Amino acid sequence: MSDFLISVVSVVAVLGFMILIHEFGHYAVAKWLGVRVEQFAIGFGKRLVGFRKGETDYRINAIPLGGYVKMSGENPMDQRTDDPGEFMNHSRWHRFLIAIAGPTMNILLAVVLLTVVYMVHYEYPIYLDKAAVVQGVRKDSPAQQAGIQAGDRIIKIDGVENPTWEQFQPKVWLSPNQALDVTIQRGNQVLQKTLTPKAVTSSEVGSVGWFPEEPVVVGRVDPNLPAAKAGIKEDDRIVSLNGKPVPSIESMIEALQQTKNQPVDLQVERSGQTLDFKLTPVLSQTEDPKEQRYRLGFVNKGVTKVSQLPFAQALSLSLEQNKKYSFMILELAKKMVQRKISMRAISGPIGIAQDAGYAAQQKGWTPLMELTAGISLNLGIFNLLPIPILDGGVILFLLIEGLMRRDISMNIKERVYQAAFVFLVLFAVMVIYNDLMKTIPGLADRLP
Repeated sequence: MSDFLISVVSVVAVLGFMILIHEFGHYAVAKWLGVRVEQFAIGFGKRLVGFRKGETDYRINAIPLGGYVKMSGENPMDQRTDDPGEFMNHSRWHRFLIAIAGPTMNILLAVVLLTVVYMVHYEYPIYLDKAAVVQGVRKDSPAQQAGIQAGDRIIKIDGVENPTWEQFQPKVWLSPNQALDVTIQRGNQVLQKTLTPKAVTSSEVGSVGWFPEEPVVVGRVDPNLPAAKAGIKEDDRIVSLNGKPVPSIESMIEALQQTKNQPVDLQVERSGQTLDFKLTPVLSQTEDPKEQRYRLGFVNKGVTKVSQLPFAQALSLSLEQNKKYSFMILELAKKMVQRKISMRAISGPIGIAQDAGYAAQQKGWTPLMELTAGISLNLGIFNLLPIPILDGGVILFLLIEGLMRRDISMNIKERVYQAAFVFLVLFAVMVIYNDLMKTIPGLADRLP
């Protein structure tokens, strides 16, 4: 099966499942509270297939970009009757429970999926738990310009003291073109530094150009590039390059930019054996469409720790990780509103499809489940944002009306909903445009 077809099938399955779970949350609570559900739909537009059971039409529609549960009398602009099955005839508390049920199901799904994954296959890079000690600094990077040296230890950044690499990296990623105050320890000296991360990759996330010590273990091998042609395989550990030890993938990348297209000697450890290869790097596209560099053609996955966690520990870790990612999502949303970070940092359906396709091709089912958990959490948090039409907007109106002790004017609601609809359409167009810019190198230069 081609990569494109795998991506399409994977993203349809992942998004379809999450939409189903989300809408089921609304549906189940609405039915429980006695609200009549007229339609339970996956997708929008024309009805393709479905069936009717009782008062509800269960259907799949033509445009697979979401879903909805249509309840009787839910549109505040519709004429109201005294029918107790209508949504607007229920108390604000009931309407609040129905609105919050969808995002809650997505967040619970993320917790459940990660718990199951951690019970079956918990894997993470070992270096993330280590103190943030700089192994090397990229030439002409913000770190080099600030005088950072190999061996420096970051002891404070943005209020976090003695951070590990796992705590430290998101601070940099979410701060492109923004000054960061950093305290480092160099021997017996404590130095204060200010760095401004540079926006890199097609997502324009922040990077200061320093990197940790992380053994190089081959992950995905790009077909048709030198590593694949020479016989380099996944899980090969790179021991040396031209006779010199390779302490990190970044140091290897730096060395290849020096040798350029000259053949290099690579020593590899595979299943206890030491193998020697001679490869000629090629100038190739990177994750940043504006940058090319000399590459051998593989992705580093580093040394990882693999274990199976008992249920209680897996659940605790899942809750901790989801909490951490939730705050990162909110921080990202805040900085996008403040225009401190590019909208390119988010992915739309094309980016999600690429990630889903890659995860589906990995060993086992846990990578795809882990990705599904992440996307489900994003969907749940996004729907809780106070944007009218979304669940968060409905909740916001209910809270305002509760404080006012009366309903908001229908004219005001109608204008707000119209503006929100235009906003969401423009947002969707912008996200898809960003996906295209990141997916097709050079497209922006070819557009009029």
